[in-house]
Amino acid sequence: MSTTISATRRPKRPPTHPGAILREDVLPELGLTVSAFARELGVSRQTIHKLMIEKQGVTAEMALRLGKFLGNGPIIWLRMQEAYDLWHAEKALGRTLSKVGRYKAA
Repeated sequence: MSTTISATRRPKRPPTHPGAILREDVLPELGLTVSAFARELGVSRQTIHKLMIEKQGVTAEMALRLGKFLGNGPIIWLRMQEAYDLWHAEKALGRTLSKVGRYKAA
């Protein structure tokens, strides 16, 4: 299975950070505090707090923990983080990226 990300789609609004999903949707739905959620995942409260305030991204390890606990698997969490990171990287590179050519086979 291959994943293709189109460079032509340029939404003006960035994709939602996975931490915002946890903060706005997941924890309220589960009725868990940050401390209780951290205990369930086996990480520190500070780690979850940084993720929820969007100061830290979802790592592969965190995606495994989230996916197992929430029952939706790690891929969805990694893809959300990837979409967020790519959008911000494209904005940061700006016109520099448009100057990069495409390889053409001889």
